[in-house]
Parts: sequence; structure tokens; C-alpha cells
Amino acid sequence: MSLIRESFDTAASFLAARPGIRCVDLLLPDMNGILRGKRVEAADLRQVYEKGLLLPGSMFALDALGGTVEATGLGFDEGDADRPCLPVADGLQSCPWLGNEVAQLQVQMFEHDGTPFYGDPRQVLGSMVERYRARGVNPVVAVELEFYFVDRERTAEGNAQPPRSPLTGRREHRTQINSMIDLDSISPILREIVDTCREQGVPAGTALSEYGPSQWEVNLEHVADAQLACDHAIRLKRIVKGVGLKHGLEATFMAKPYRDMAGSGTHVHVSLLDDAGHNVFASDGETDNPLLRQSAAGLLATMADCMALFAPNANSYRRLRPESYVPLHPTWAYNNRGVALRVPLSGASDRRLEHRVAGADANPYLFVAAVLAGMLHGMERRLEAPPPLTGNAYTQPLNAAPLPNDWAAAIARFDQSEVMRGYFGNRFVDLYCTLKRGELEDFAAYVSPLEYAWYLAPL
Repeated sequence: MSLIRESFDTAASFLAARPGIRCVDLLLPDMNGILRGKRVEAADLRQVYEKGLLLPGSMFALDALGGTVEATGLGFDEGDADRPCLPVADGLQSCPWLGNEVAQLQVQMFEHDGTPFYGDPRQVLGSMVERYRARGVNPVVAVELEFYFVDRERTAEGNAQPPRSPLTGRREHRTQINSMIDLDSISPILREIVDTCREQGVPAGTALSEYGPSQWEVNLEHVADAQLACDHAIRLKRIVKGVGLKHGLEATFMAKPYRDMAGSGTHVHVSLLDDAGHNVFASDGETDNPLLRQSAAGLLATMADCMALFAPNANSYRRLRPESYVPLHPTWAYNNRGVALRVPLSGASDRRLEHRVAGADANPYLFVAAVLAGMLHGMERRLEAPPPLTGNAYTQPLNAAPLPNDWAAAIARFDQSEVMRGYFGNRFVDLYCTLKRGELEDFAAYVSPLEYAWYLAPL
């Protein structure tokens, strides 16, 4: 099998229209969604399109600090071997926050025989989309991302703190969802983020103030290409961070940066179009469409198995608190933000599912792949969803067991899931669990300042 390459013609036109570009950042999102890669001269870009960028497979064996987890077998066990990485369609974009001399190009990894590399999350999602297309339907996906702006200066204890308001000069510590005052205070930065999104082809919609101090949400519009929807999410994260730094602020997609404030999540909306372009979830009734109910049932049945993807690190589990718009059980309902799976208020033709479990730190490719796998599980087995919940999801007695609320248990659950191994493949599940166990072991060995404060003094 030969590698399928994007033509250099579009890239050549892009560079010709921007003669000031001197270098290009080649970006490969790793298992944690962290961007890895290289910076090359613009004059060398043709070679990347025609021959590929060589990077080691160990890019997908890196923990959050960038260290290789050797137990994955992708490090020295295979000689830290290189594999070709080729440009993603529509992946070449300008980077206005870096000036006129820098562009970026996203790539994805392949094996030398042209097959997708099993450890690349974008390729994992691609294989899931192919299953849907074989059934004559195509997922339509939109991603919503929450994040905080924090001061670049830490507290005396080394903790994050809210930035000073450009209008008042004060640090806000209150909860004030949808605050127009907060929106006014940071409007120029949000405007630049939206303008930059437009320049990069990222379909950013509304921006709103969330619960925490200087916490924000940006909604991306639906696109009929699940991989592209996640590419947009990756671009948005880089844009938010880059524009924020330009204005003296640091943006974080950490799931729980403050102990007593709301965490940040990622929500994904999914519908399915048939070959004629019709939404197969369409229905006059809010939750009575058979395929929607089967999809919901599959998502509820696999939700606990996938928590290691929805909550990928130690901090992720600090976000899981009652009545904080973070679901703790596999529940579903219509027009209810307290559940894990919501059918949003919409017209009959726009019926869709919104998955509300994952943190902002989740890798969007793996999150969406898990959602699609769960939906497929329900449709293939014609599962029946329980009655939709009504009222407060946190106070009602539920038959469903709670979702895993600690990292080790979530990893074990994903590792032992025969259903998810069937969709993701044994090699990927083994790789992911080995990587995360290595990261967990390193984290657990760290002695924190809180431990010294609580336990160092003699009894």
C-alpha cells in the first residue's frame, strides 16, 4: 500500500499568497493532545508533502511531561524508530499571533507500508468514522471547549490565580455565569481569538463567560467531518493559548485549576446524516427516535469503560463533584444539563446527542472516537435506552452504578473492556493503558507541598 499524500499545489498557492512566511511549525498532537513536532523552513515544505516528516512512534508514548514510557515498547525496544508523518487536509494555516513569518501544518502518522499508525489518535478516530460510512451514515460533530485565563504570575504557594481585570484592576474570585461585565473586560482578547479562528478556518461561534473567574467557553459549529471537527478543537486550543500570551495572559485547559471553582469541560454534539444528507435522528418527539435511543443506550452502556479517555489524568478527577454540571452517573435526558447525555432543545430536523462527561483536558480525537464507538455499540446491538431522567440528576435514586471517579480504576476499566477493545483494537488499548499507568506511577511518587504541610511536623 502506498502512502496517500496531499498535493503540494494548495500549499504552494498558500505560500505564494503569503511571501513573508519563512518557517512552518509541523504539529503532531500526541496522546494527551499536546502538540509535538518541528519547525522547518518554508522552502523545505515541498519535501514534507512529497516524502513526509519522519518522527518516532514514541511521540505517542510520551507522558504529560514529555518523557517516554518505555513499557509501551515504542521507545528503545524498537530503536526509537521513525515513521512517516504526512500533512492533514486543510492543515496548513497562518499563525497571526506569531507574526507574518510563521505558519503551521498539522500532520498525522503512518506506517511505512501506508497503513495508519495504530497509536495516532487522529487515525483511531478515522477508523471509527469509516465504520459509520460503511453503514451509509456520516457523523456530524461539534465541540464545545471551556478554559480559564490565569495570571502568568503564580501565588506564593505556586498556585494559579485569576488575572487582574483590564477594567477594574482587581482579581475576581466570584462565580458569575454569562456575565456581560466579564465579557466586556476581556472583549478585545475574545475578538482576536474569534478573528484568528476565522483566519484559520475554525468555525467558532459564540463565546460566553462561564462560572469561574475568567472562565470562558467557545462553541465550534457542526461539521460533517469528525476528524476535521477535532482538528478545529486542536487549532482553537493553540489559538487561545497564543492570543492569550500575546496579551499577557496564560490560558489553561486544565480540568480543575482551582479547588473551589468550577472545572472546565469538553462537550461534544453528534448527529448522523444518511447518504441523502438527512439527519437520521430527526423526530417530532424529543427522545422517541429509535436510532437516537439505540445510540443513547450504547453511550450509557460504554460510558464507564471510557472514563480513562474522558478524564485522562490525575487532575481530571478533581472535577467530578456533585451539582457542578459534571455528571457522576451514566444518565440521559431531554433539555437537562445535569445528565451525562443530553438531547438539547432543538427543532425536529436538528435532533442530536450532547455528551457532557469529558474534561477540557481530554484528547478530542479519542473523546469523539469513544462517543462514536458507544453509539455504534448501541445501534449494532439494538440496545434500548432506559426512560429519560427528569428533574435533578444529582438527587434522584439511580439504578446505574456511578462512573469511575479515580484514575487507576478508570484505566483498569478501559483495559478490561472487551467492547472497547473490539472498537479501538488491542494494540491501541494496551498502548494507552500502559502509557497512563506509567504516568500515574510517576505522579503518585511525587511528594506534594500539601503533604509536607499536613504530615511533616511530629505528632
